[in-house]
Amino acid sequence: MGLKDIKLGKSIDEIQEGDSLTVTEIIEDKDILLYLGLTNDGNPLYIQHDYSQTTRFHKPIVPTVLLVGILTSNVSKHLPGPGSHIVDVSLNVIEPIYHNNMITFNFEVERVDERREQVTISVVGTNMDNERVLDAELIVETPCKLIFDEAENVIMNERTEVEENADKVVYPTTMADDDSE
Repeated sequence: MGLKDIKLGKSIDEIQEGDSLTVTEIIEDKDILLYLGLTNDGNPLYIQHDYSQTTRFHKPIVPTVLLVGILTSNVSKHLPGPGSHIVDVSLNVIEPIYHNNMITFNFEVERVDERREQVTISVVGTNMDNERVLDAELIVETPCKLIFDEAENVIMNERTEVEENADKVVYPTTMADDDSE
């Protein structure tokens, strides 16, 4: 697959305050077991019914990092979409989320910062009883569009100058990227 075939999400000029996405997920035991296996997380609160009955939760709960993964994957897939990069995450789990619960995540663009080419997305998660169980805020750098000039065999992104070699993409530099002083 070449660079021309990559499908990118919305760039900063294509997204606006109020853009939204609603996703419903059922977080099943298999999802939790995959997470626990990948991370080698042996917390009994996430899988041990006998242990979790002795806690305030009374049954196993979904790991918080798995919830963050659901949020970030939907940003990467849908809003803004492929090519975006999450630079900050704030998450508040209001109520425990249990295995096999259906959670609806409502994403909404709250702020567009054109100078930084970032959007702030709020997320509200509700359970099957329409009770709020999760609040999150994500700051996301939007993807930059690639520009192709077939005649000149040039690839560049909309933030940079022309790159003379079509096999290479030039990424923008910022003051933080510059080591010279």
